Amino acid sequence: MSIAGQQPNGGSHILVLAGGIVGAAGVALSAAAAHRGGAFTGTAANFLLMHAPVFLAIGLAAGNRCLRIASVVLLAGLLLFCGDLLARDFLGSRLFPMSAPIGGTLLIGGWLAIAVSALWRTRG
Repeated sequence: MSIAGQQPNGGSHILVLAGGIVGAAGVALSAAAAHRGGAFTGTAANFLLMHAPVFLAIGLAAGNRCLRIASVVLLAGLLLFCGDLLARDFLGSRLFPMSAPIGGTLLIGGWLAIAVSALWRTRG
């Protein structure tokens, strides 16, 4: 691994790692929701599973800076949004006030930044 988690092809080991962890958490939480019946846990599991391939793809691709920043925004949004839903099911309270809406807004912003990255010109 080179500086800042970059792979030789321009990809990122950190984002591949995030994709694997997010995917594994999504599968584990899907099982927990099936056995426990937690509606919020099931929703969090779905969000994790639908976003895991994004981190994997961006981590493996030689994406531009905008795409990498977008993936960090997505990850922050997932942590807040899913963290709040899981806190509700497992702790009986919210992570902190407005954590789910902030996380959801970051998820939307992350997806929009991915769209903008398609228009981003790379130097070279």
